[in-house]
Amino acid sequence: MGRLFYIDLIIDGYTKSMILGIDEVGRGPWAGPLVVGAVVLGDATIEGLTDSKKLSAKRREQLDILIREQAAGWGLGWVQADELDTLGLAESLRVATIRAVEAVHTPYNEIIIDGTINFLKETSKGKYVTTLAKADLLISSVSAASIIAKVARDTFMAEQAAAYPGYGFEKHVGYGTAMHRSAIDTLGITPLHRTSFAPIAKIINSELKHPQEKPSLQLSRPTTKRVGDDGETQACQFLITKGHKILERNWKTKRCEIDIISLHNNTVYFVEVKYRKNAKAGTGFAAITKTKLTQMTFAAEYYQAKHPKLVFSQQLAVVSITGDKLEYLEFE
Repeated sequence: MGRLFYIDLIIDGYTKSMILGIDEVGRGPWAGPLVVGAVVLGDATIEGLTDSKKLSAKRREQLDILIREQAAGWGLGWVQADELDTLGLAESLRVATIRAVEAVHTPYNEIIIDGTINFLKETSKGKYVTTLAKADLLISSVSAASIIAKVARDTFMAEQAAAYPGYGFEKHVGYGTAMHRSAIDTLGITPLHRTSFAPIAKIINSELKHPQEKPSLQLSRPTTKRVGDDGETQACQFLITKGHKILERNWKTKRCEIDIISLHNNTVYFVEVKYRKNAKAGTGFAAITKTKLTQMTFAAEYYQAKHPKLVFSQQLAVVSITGDKLEYLEFE
């Protein structure tokens, strides 16, 4: 009865602004994160919303921009491969859903989750949830959630293609294709791979049993550049969960460079990312000297001069990543 009640209200158009739509992307890949999207459309009317799998990549990207700009609220919940291996898929879906909902700060009083499982059942919001198979085809806010989650995950995997060349992550985005399997046979597994998933576990176990048959299968170790890129990607994810739109990564000229440029609440943020394996030499904040701040200020002013149509205020910030700990600081 509850499900029919929700659908009737949606069809009549009475409660559109009250619905939080939720959908996930990345349940089945061999590599990469699980991402859950959550969207409250509010009064936004966006044409063409449907299941993200039925849209071209170009159309998804166009709609993603419109959703982020026009929706009353949206959020993303991420669970990376190593955490997924620890938690298991079912718990990861629950955790990612909770994280996505916590990132939405717009009022709502109805929640519709695509599928048949209420991942919020054990939370205070569980009683407001309706689960609905194919909701991403039927409910606009759920369609929007599937689109922003798909674009966010695909973008992340494309960025990882630069950090792990030869795997084709920009093409198969971690799914189990023949190209992906061939790359693993040649290059080994990476930290992006889900070692708890049967296909990857089978490859690892086979290599352990027959080490001489495929000696090339080793864990692909990240280079210094790759570690830095991973840190910047982690910082981007953090900013996205805070509502930022990423404008640039590694924007550089002959005179200056900025790790991340993002937009949030009519402010352009210029973010320096500092990674430390451990705190023996101090956190990344210690690297932000007066000289570095002067360079960041110059870079921000130069970027503004190169983009005169951006008439927003500016804010300098730093993300310090020490081991597994991420800290964020804005400068006065």
